[in-house]
Amino acid sequence: MTKHTATAPNLNLDPKTFKPLFQTKPMKHAAAMALNWAIILAAMYLCNRYFHPIVYFVTVIVIGARMHALAILMHDATHYRFLKNRKWNDLITNVTTMYPLFTSLEQYRQNHLRHHKHLNTEHDPDWVSKLGVEAFQFPKTKREFLLIVLSYLTLYRGVRDAIWFLKRFSAPQKKQSAKGGDKLARLTFTILLFSALTVLGLWKYFALYWVIPYLSTFFMFQYVRSVAEHFGELEHDHALTSSRTVKATALERFFFAPHNVGYHLEHHLYPGVPFYNLPALHQLLMQEAEYKGKAHVTQGYWKGLMEELGG
Repeated sequence: MTKHTATAPNLNLDPKTFKPLFQTKPMKHAAAMALNWAIILAAMYLCNRYFHPIVYFVTVIVIGARMHALAILMHDATHYRFLKNRKWNDLITNVTTMYPLFTSLEQYRQNHLRHHKHLNTEHDPDWVSKLGVEAFQFPKTKREFLLIVLSYLTLYRGVRDAIWFLKRFSAPQKKQSAKGGDKLARLTFTILLFSALTVLGLWKYFALYWVIPYLSTFFMFQYVRSVAEHFGELEHDHALTSSRTVKATALERFFFAPHNVGYHLEHHLYPGVPFYNLPALHQLLMQEAEYKGKAHVTQGYWKGLMEELGG
């Protein structure tokens, strides 16, 4: 197994413009969560009212994209970029995102902070879990990559990813355990949800509008983002080439890069900057010669990322 040693960049950012970027705005985060859920519920309602196979297909794509968007907000909360009160930061994020996605923030955080600390090394759990996996072996042709992406629509690959995902984030890491309060809250949430689905007779809708998008487009968007962040044409020998920033179009931001997640290089350099300040951080970094000359910045998911994938 290869160990990558990333050279740190030499950046001298103006504190007057740099430090304010770390300030959190909880209402922005909360509004983004509310909007994602509003889109999900509206998509469910409209599809059920005007049901047609094509409408349902579009609905599955939209719901999967908004599930992905909720997961990006959860990612900010993992770094405590939502609420200053850590207990409420975690509880609200769990109830609105992680419990519905069948895991918990506490368990995800154990994995994710190690990913940041040991980026692209044998101690990085994200990197290690994808070593030798065919979907993450590059270079690939555009055709090979697109076939993998589209295969998620059959649910087969999504089911495999879900099993892999739940195995990684359901069991605590060594020498650590999920807090008793988290286990109780998660169990309570599950009992209340399943009871409501049973009493109200909503299991069919839960399967159609939550389980199927989860096992298809949610993991499809996760896969594309994971490739964009750390795979493909990346050298992994420098902090500015170990992850990729993708400047997404407006349409791509809805589906592939919600809440500025395309600014992934910036996030790895300064994980304390909340998602709504990442574009400003990018502009500030572009004034630094080393960043501008060496950073791996791709123009678009479709145009830029596809061109980097090869023939």
